[in-house]
Amino acid sequence: MTSLLPALRGASGRTDSPEAVRFGEHVLTYARLADASASLAARIAGTGRVAVWATSTPETVVAVVAALRAGVPAVPLNPRIGERELAHIVADGAPTVVLAGADDVLPPALGGLERLDVETAAAPSPETALPEPSDDSPALVVYTSGTTGPPKGAVLPRRAIAASLDALEDAWGWTGEDVLVHALPLFHVHGLVLGVLGPLRRGGSLRHLGRFSVEGVARELLSGGTMLFGVPTMYHRLAGALDGEAGAGNLTKALAGARLLVSGSAALPVHDHERITAATGRGVVERYGMTETLMNTGVRADGAPRAGTVGPPLPGVELRLVEEDGSVLRDPASIGEIQVRGPNLFTGYLNRPDATAAAFTEDGFFRTGDMATVDPDGYVRIVGRKATDLIKSGGYKIGAGEIENALLDHPGVREAAVTGEPDADLGERIVAWVVPDDPASPPGERELADHVAGLLAPHKRPRVVRYLDALPRNELGKIMKRSLGV
Repeated sequence: MTSLLPALRGASGRTDSPEAVRFGEHVLTYARLADASASLAARIAGTGRVAVWATSTPETVVAVVAALRAGVPAVPLNPRIGERELAHIVADGAPTVVLAGADDVLPPALGGLERLDVETAAAPSPETALPEPSDDSPALVVYTSGTTGPPKGAVLPRRAIAASLDALEDAWGWTGEDVLVHALPLFHVHGLVLGVLGPLRRGGSLRHLGRFSVEGVARELLSGGTMLFGVPTMYHRLAGALDGEAGAGNLTKALAGARLLVSGSAALPVHDHERITAATGRGVVERYGMTETLMNTGVRADGAPRAGTVGPPLPGVELRLVEEDGSVLRDPASIGEIQVRGPNLFTGYLNRPDATAAAFTEDGFFRTGDMATVDPDGYVRIVGRKATDLIKSGGYKIGAGEIENALLDHPGVREAAVTGEPDADLGERIVAWVVPDDPASPPGERELADHVAGLLAPHKRPRVVRYLDALPRNELGKIMKRSLGV
C-alpha cells in the first residue's frame, strides 16, 4: 500500500521545504502544509464524511489534504452553489463536519453541521499515527452536474486518483521540477485532483491565479511556471490576446516557453488551436476525462498535438466504442459510444445502486455517454454527448463537434453550438446556434450552410440558424446545450 501524497511524508518540521502551493502572496511550503494538514487530520479522524467549502484558497488545499491523511472522504462544495442543490448534497452526502476558511460566510443549509475553521499556519503538533487507508477506500465524493436529475455523488477511491495521476506522469513527463499554473475551481476533479493533488503527488508546486486573467498567466509562466492547465474559454481568451497588440509579446513568450499547455473539460475549437500554435509555435494538448472516470486519454508530451483529438488511452485504461445495441464497433472510424475500464474508475454513486448498476456493463466497462471515433493510430476524436451531440439526420449519424468547428472557421462567427431537433422528413435537422462576431451584420443562414457544406459534406449543413448574444456556459466553460432547448 503506497501513500497518495508521498511528498508530505517527513516534511513536517523541516525548514528547507520547497514551495507546495501559492495563491497570490500566500505561500504554503511542504513543511507548512504538512504541519497544518496533520493538525487538522487529527481533529477530523473518524468523523465520517466531511464537507469542504472549496474556495480557491490555501485553506481548501489544507482541508482536502487533511481529509486524505485522516482517511476521511471529502465532499467538495461549490461556493456558488444554489440553495436547493446544496440542501440535496448535504442530505445525500450526510457530512458530519464542514471545513471552511475562518472568514467564509456559509449558507444556512450548512448550519446543522459542526464547523471547523481551517488554519494554514498551524504549529507543528506531536505526530499522530494515522494508518494509511486502503487503496480502495473512498477519498472524495464529487457531485455531478445533475443535468438529468438531482446531482449524484461519485465516490472516487484513492487508487483511482493515484492511477490517473501516475498515468499522466508517464504521458506528460510530469516531475517534481514542474510548476503548474492554473485558475480552475477547486470543487471539480479538473482543478482539485489534477490541478492540486497532481503537483502534490509529484512533489512539484502549484501557482493558483485565484481568478483567470491573461496577465496572470503571462506573469506566472514567465516567472518559472512550466505547465498551464485551462479550459477552452481560457484558451480562447489567450488566443484573442495573442491577436492583439497590448501585452501580446509577453504572452507569446510566456506560452512559447511553457513545457506543456493542457486544455480539458470540453473540446478546444480547432481555430483556437491554430491561432495559439501559429503565434507561439507551441501546441495545446488535450485530454479526456469525467468525474466518474478521472482521466481516460491524453496527448503525450512527446506526441504530436492534433486539433480535434484527445490522444490515445492512458496506461492502464481500456477503451472501446460500441453500437447502440451495445455490440463493439467493428469500424473505429464510425461513431460509437465510449466505454472505459481500468483502475481510474469510481466505485459507484453514493446511495444510488440503481444508477451505479445502469452505468456499468456486465463485463465492468463504464458507459460514458460520450460519442467518438478513433483514428488509425489510436487517437480518440470525441464528437459530443450521446444525449445532445449525436444527430441522426437523413439516415446519417452526425457529430455536432465537427460542425461547430466548421462554423467557427467562418470569420463572421465568434461562438457556435450545434444541436438537433425533430424533423418530419429527416428525423432530425441540424440547428446552429451562432454568436456573430459583428451583431449588427451577422452572416446569413444560407452563407453559413454553404460554408459548412463546402468544408464537410452537404448532409452536415445546418438547416436552421439561430443567433444569440452569448452561449450559455457553466463555470468550466462547457456549453449548456440543455439551456438551448435540447
